[in-house]
Amino acid sequence: MRLRADIFVSALLRRCAVEGAIGTLRRRGAAESGAIFVVVDRLDGRVAVFGPAPQSLADDSGVRRFARLHDEEWIDPPRADERLRREIKFDSDLWIVDVEDRAGRAFLDLAQD
Repeated sequence: MRLRADIFVSALLRRCAVEGAIGTLRRRGAAESGAIFVVVDRLDGRVAVFGPAPQSLADDSGVRRFARLHDEEWIDPPRADERLRREIKFDSDLWIVDVEDRAGRAFLDLAQD
């Protein structure tokens, strides 16, 4: 059984605070099962966008797995915002969490290719 989206986001924001990063909620989605997207800002003009990993990379453990949603390691913020606008058009119940961390840490379980 997978953790509810609202509880997962709350735990992610708490983890950011504990680790010395700034985590903020940009958009609140469906409490039970909304998709979660995380934007990591290194505060140097570069960001990374993470979203739900494809089902082919997920496992049965119930752990939410994430994948980087672009080929490059870091992209410009306008490009990230455009990707998020497309995702919102597809699914308006999604969550968006912003993480500001100079080290670029996402604090997520990433799916392995």
